[in-house]
Amino acid sequence: MGGVNRANGGTGTGAGLRGGGGGANLLALRSHNTALVLDLLRTAGSDGISRLELAERTGLTPQAVSKITTRLRDDGLAAEAGRRASTGGKPRTVLRLVPEAGHAVGVHLDRDELRVVLADLRGAVVGERRTPVDLGAGADAVLGAVTAEVGRVLPGTGPGLGASPEPGTGPGVGAGALLGVGVALPGPLDHARGVLHRVTGFPEWDGFPLRAALAGRLGVPVTVDKDTNAAALGLAAGGEAGSFAYLHLGTGLGAGLVIGGSVHRGARTGAGEFGHQVIRLDGPPCTCGDRGCLEALCLGAVARGDVAEAARVLGAGAANLVGLLDIDVVLLGGRTVAAAPEAFVRGVGSVLRERARRTGQDAVPVRVAAGGPRVVAVGAAESVLGPVFGRGGG
Repeated sequence: MGGVNRANGGTGTGAGLRGGGGGANLLALRSHNTALVLDLLRTAGSDGISRLELAERTGLTPQAVSKITTRLRDDGLAAEAGRRASTGGKPRTVLRLVPEAGHAVGVHLDRDELRVVLADLRGAVVGERRTPVDLGAGADAVLGAVTAEVGRVLPGTGPGLGASPEPGTGPGVGAGALLGVGVALPGPLDHARGVLHRVTGFPEWDGFPLRAALAGRLGVPVTVDKDTNAAALGLAAGGEAGSFAYLHLGTGLGAGLVIGGSVHRGARTGAGEFGHQVIRLDGPPCTCGDRGCLEALCLGAVARGDVAEAARVLGAGAANLVGLLDIDVVLLGGRTVAAAPEAFVRGVGSVLRERARRTGQDAVPVRVAAGGPRVVAVGAAESVLGPVFGRGGG
């Protein structure tokens, strides 16, 4: 696997991306009450919110809100957004979140490609990198590529010093405001411990402590999650409500499940291995070692250029999920879907409508997930940002 030490702990010195300033201050503010206030500032957007409204909506006393907002302003995390007329007395000062006061990096480590995004406190992408990578090249090569690209999306810091982001992706941010790095990649893996299992097609990664190894190189907190779970997390944070399944078809096939507003990872964080449900006992061999898996059948149809058949197979798997979980909506994503979105929505939707006719229920809607090719990387960044605002995540 290469020569990466199996480091202990969640942080280290490594490339020295972490610095003083806004990032360190924000990490220290993860108290429950502060998170409540920060989340309301975040959702209020540029219009802002008054201290009185913050007190009413959090249940905190005006004095407590005043102390919290004063500290946030002193640390550069909140600023005045003007004044608003009140029903009586003097106009109220309105506060807003300062998005550029903190950032998170999201990494989508696919089997053959690496995408890195830099997101501000609102989750908006302000920097992006993309480069080929070979997940089978060994730990040293892969971790080196991740470390380099993280540095390059942060101009003037860490590895890749002096490199510029891609045109039109923004100026980046200094190390002092970096809260952490979220990494998402194919599973299975242990999200809680940040340890990989036998990644489908790459069994040599089994047992590798990716979180600790990357934290040691980067010197910042690191989260690790499956690509599909990260995408689901980002979609939920972006406003996708209720219970849904995100089906990701790219170099593999997996699902991210959101049940009742929360990502469902399962007792051993192994939920969502959607592509490895066997639907044809005598089917073709799959990279997981089984035969007739949904992934093998779907990717086989794609390889033959039969998109309609691939969509039909994907629809059969989606119908199984709908029957098991009674979800509200099915969202599709991944580079293969992006190449023929209408065909996949039409094909999957047709299977679900046929199921609905048999059961006498309303058909579950199908649509392409928002976020395009960034959806996994943005979700990985949200795994770092979410806890700051009192939301589930990393």
